[in-house]
Amino acid sequence: MTSYGKNIKIEVFGGSHDSEIGITAENIPAGITFDMDKLQAFMQRRAPGQSKLTTSRKESDTPVLMSGFDGCTTNGEKIRIVIRNENARSSDYSSLSSKPRPSHADYPAMVKSGGKADLRGGGHFSGRLTAPICALGGILKEELEKRGIFIGAHIESIGSALDYIVHPINVNRSDFEDILSHSLPVLDEKAGERMAQVIDGARMQQDSVGGVIECAAVGIPVGVGEHIFCGMESRISSAVFSVPAVKGIEFGAGFASTDMYGSENNDTFYYDGDSVRTRSNNCGGILGGMTDGMPLIFRCAIKPTPSIGLEQDTIDLSTKQNTRIAIEGRHDPCIVPRAVPVIEAMCSIAVFDALLDCGEMEK
Repeated sequence: MTSYGKNIKIEVFGGSHDSEIGITAENIPAGITFDMDKLQAFMQRRAPGQSKLTTSRKESDTPVLMSGFDGCTTNGEKIRIVIRNENARSSDYSSLSSKPRPSHADYPAMVKSGGKADLRGGGHFSGRLTAPICALGGILKEELEKRGIFIGAHIESIGSALDYIVHPINVNRSDFEDILSHSLPVLDEKAGERMAQVIDGARMQQDSVGGVIECAAVGIPVGVGEHIFCGMESRISSAVFSVPAVKGIEFGAGFASTDMYGSENNDTFYYDGDSVRTRSNNCGGILGGMTDGMPLIFRCAIKPTPSIGLEQDTIDLSTKQNTRIAIEGRHDPCIVPRAVPVIEAMCSIAVFDALLDCGEMEK
């Protein structure tokens, strides 16, 4: 069992093909209210089986509030939320018990567990475990919005298909609200059409593709976060890297800043009335691990879905021979669209946890 959080303590439990999966959270303040319809709508953005561009596995992903709530209000006790697995098909994995799937956690999990790891659907290494994360993250995201902090994400790219990038200084919340009516979570619908073609092309070839998700958090007060280990980059990165398939992250200009001079990369300050702002935002809204009042912006890389229909090389651990494997079952040709609300949820959890440092979220 692993956990996340400095102030709140979060643990995720269950496996992809267990009867249920879920999340627990300690030290969430009492009195946080949320709208169950909004939460369900948020979770449906992640849910499988919604189009030919996603896995055909059907799950309602209805969160069941087991403890820590009075109705739709937190009561200060330990939170426990479960989600029933309704459409697992474990027979698809019966032939894979000794053949680790390329780029899955199968091999190290088998070694670590002495061959006892549950690998059906990826077990507890599966992206399925992001569903309960969205349940808790969706609750905290709504609470942050009530306090003037908005968090939104979109697909920046899939293959060569590119969306608009978020304006680094003036993030427009309405753009992210418009995303909800698009077939893919993009700012530019035309870009979404091109991305859909890339994804469908990979699907037709029994292959998969990855992409980049861009996330913005607006309205965080100045000075949230600490230096070194508890800086905002550290806390957000730790949360985001908890999402299976995330392989990289950058804040602001990120790696592009290595091609700049200091005079180009520096975000110069100025007064806008009584407010302090910067003329650029190459730092992504974070200086010395602390928020500087500008939009907090980061991008994360999502690898291609490793489960593909094309035959690939692998090994047979029972015979100790090289062999071939073709993965059957129901899999996303691209997990990026469904990962967008997961990144929003993870960012919400990280920001909420950091705000507790300075008592911002206490009732």
